[in-house]
Amino acid sequence: MSVFIGGAWPYANGSLHLGHIAALLPGDILARYYRLKGEKVLYASGSDCNGTPISIRANAEGVSVKEIADRYHTEFIVCFSRLGFSYDIYTRTDGRFHHQVVRNVFLTLLDRGFIFKKEVEQTYCEFDERFLPDRFVEGVCPYCGSRARGDQCDNCGSILDPLDLTERTCKLCGNEPTVRKTEHFYFKLSAFQDELDKYVASASAEGRWRDNAIHQSERYLREGLRDRAASRDLANGVGIPVRGYEDKKVYVWIEAVTGYYSASQEWAALNRVDFEEFWNEETVSYYVHGKD
Repeated sequence: MSVFIGGAWPYANGSLHLGHIAALLPGDILARYYRLKGEKVLYASGSDCNGTPISIRANAEGVSVKEIADRYHTEFIVCFSRLGFSYDIYTRTDGRFHHQVVRNVFLTLLDRGFIFKKEVEQTYCEFDERFLPDRFVEGVCPYCGSRARGDQCDNCGSILDPLDLTERTCKLCGNEPTVRKTEHFYFKLSAFQDELDKYVASASAEGRWRDNAIHQSERYLREGLRDRAASRDLANGVGIPVRGYEDKKVYVWIEAVTGYYSASQEWAALNRVDFEEFWNEETVSYYVHGKD
């Protein structure tokens, strides 16, 4: 039996702390368990070097995004080695291999009609003269009244768009952003409502997920799945592989998750392993993201 274990990808924008280790350690324990049983194990993860958190750190220090990503990726490797983590591959999301796999996945989804173009309104900072990524916008959650980022509210768990927030401010300069129209790609998540209803019900009935994960998933399904942005105006990340949209980037929630797929392929290429043979209908996969 083949067993894939995917650990959470720490953002390369700051040092690891005890909470990171507590969230990641269960994956290493699981990998060691299956290796002792004699199973074929691929334990994969890496540093998330794309997206807003790294840009925020780079802006704060006045250095390049690459300098921040290199610094913390190197630090992570040293820490995991000294702690004895047993990754079969620990990679990074700003590598050429990952970028190519993400572009291929994006184009496949586009070709199959699951990604489409849409004109939308987006927050724009007149002072910084740029469209703002979701996490560059902060304000008040319309559902619970807590301070929240433009992508989600950590207090009530609501998935948000920056325009949902009231009292919006730009995280870069503190000014109130304006709203401008722009064109982005969207992922047709709504097309998977029925399929995911059945999948979550099955996971609940079989006891494969923790209660918190079940309840959160059921809530999103009950509210109705909404199509989600698949591209964003970001400084760093995987460029959209469509002519005229190269300056936009694949949104991190699609791009980073694809890292498990790209890391698997990178591992297979580095070790001359048949990728298709490892990933088959009998392969069991675990994704270890902390307590949930």
